[in-house]
Amino acid sequence: MALPSADLGDGTYRNPVLDADWSDPDLLCVGDDFYLTASSFGRVPGLPLLHSRDLVNWTLVGHALQRLEPANEFRTPRPDRGVWAPALRHHDDRFWIFWGDPDHGVFQVNAPRIRGPWTRPHLVKEGRGLIDPCPLWDEETGEAYLVHAWARSRSGVKNRLTGHRMRPDGTALLDEGKVIVDADLIPGWFTLEGPKAYRHDGWFWIFAPAGGVGTGWQGAFRSRGFFGPYEERVVLEQGNTRVNGPHQGGWVRTAAGEDWFAHFQQRGAYGRVVHLQPMRWDDGAASRPGTAGSGGGWPVLGDRGVPVAVHRKPDLPAQPPSAPATDDDFPGGRFGRQWQWTANPQDGWATQHSGDGLRLSCVRTADAHDLRRLPHVLTQRMPGTPVTVRVDLRLDSEEPGARAGLVVLGDAFGWIGLQREAGGSVRLVHRFAETAFAGAPVVRPGRREGERDAASPRPAPRGRARLWIEIGAGARCRFSYDTGGGRQPSGQVFAATGWRWTGALLGLFALAPSGAGHAGAATFTRFRVAPAP
Repeated sequence: MALPSADLGDGTYRNPVLDADWSDPDLLCVGDDFYLTASSFGRVPGLPLLHSRDLVNWTLVGHALQRLEPANEFRTPRPDRGVWAPALRHHDDRFWIFWGDPDHGVFQVNAPRIRGPWTRPHLVKEGRGLIDPCPLWDEETGEAYLVHAWARSRSGVKNRLTGHRMRPDGTALLDEGKVIVDADLIPGWFTLEGPKAYRHDGWFWIFAPAGGVGTGWQGAFRSRGFFGPYEERVVLEQGNTRVNGPHQGGWVRTAAGEDWFAHFQQRGAYGRVVHLQPMRWDDGAASRPGTAGSGGGWPVLGDRGVPVAVHRKPDLPAQPPSAPATDDDFPGGRFGRQWQWTANPQDGWATQHSGDGLRLSCVRTADAHDLRRLPHVLTQRMPGTPVTVRVDLRLDSEEPGARAGLVVLGDAFGWIGLQREAGGSVRLVHRFAETAFAGAPVVRPGRREGERDAASPRPAPRGRARLWIEIGAGARCRFSYDTGGGRQPSGQVFAATGWRWTGALLGLFALAPSGAGHAGAATFTRFRVAPAP
């Protein structure tokens, strides 16, 4: 099952159309189908692939990246590294995704079909600070190009876009690159990034945001030649709406000739949710595909340049309401596409079996005190609306110190679950950890590192528990449990937090202290995410 769709059922939709952390979206149209991908940073599998027939109702159909590379570097969580701002394109009867890893360079994968098989990541250009790449194949001339932005944290450079000629097969760049937009020369512009390149009506177009994630705007640039010079215009900004920093996304044209733009909004612990804006051109000649630009045509996004909250749906055949799945019964021990590990997975973390339920091994670790450091937390995105999360847990491990539970994971985390004690009994435990930049544990005099109790441990005589997290406004979380005597609240309100670039996650985990031998497992069943009453 999934949470309610953005489709209001009366020919209109509400924003956001994807109300969770689908960061830095890009999308395209192939025939009657629309596809969208998003940043996945250090989670695996990466590069999510979503499908829609109407740009409003979406389902998650797979991932293009099964392991992050270099593989050894992503053996442990890297929540703010990995896959940044991918670009999704269709060329030469193949799907292509280019992305920047800020520490390694520009990568690409490609496939004959959206569901694969996808190639292994290919390093197109090595280098630090190369982010947000987008390819462009000019169908008129046969030339291929690539534009990218810069991360100052790695390169010392920001606020500019660099263009390259590219091999038509997408395997390498043909030059050292040229700065094609230097936003230091544009009054008031800063943090220019996230470019998406298009060829339209005789112009080269680059859609790129500026002004910072939380408060910025969406810009459009155009030039008669790929390498410039470019002129610019702000085409979407907050205005008098509640949609802060509406920017960074992709433009798509439907078979009916309508133009639409998908972008994100930064919403704190919820991450970057996706909005859909109508798009038109302010010049008649520039609105007709295949005609030469008259020099006056610029895109107009939203309602005269500010985001819409509710709008008529695209002129496309009606579709049944849908949204990416959240619930899971784990048939045969398999988990759904919505789940991602916090690092490259290893064999044996989850085992298949003949019944239902997710069986997670209690992986031995020296970092049992800090879930932010564990690669074997199985996560999914936290919804952007108030919800109640529920799961049933059985702790099968006999290992003293083994534990398993349900977590809200971010730069701070809170979890509730079961732990095996030294005498063999099982207790219900509820713990939390305060914020710590980049996952480093908080250290204070007189206090142990990492997590501490949010409530006193309680007996769980059957080794089973039903666990709940109610997530309300402002991502404020209330924990509760039932170990056989009815539902009971636990601890104080916990405020979920994201990491630097990502929203908070819902997660399931099982672990055991360092030692030798197999430490047993925990079984999760009937995972549910329901709208709050």
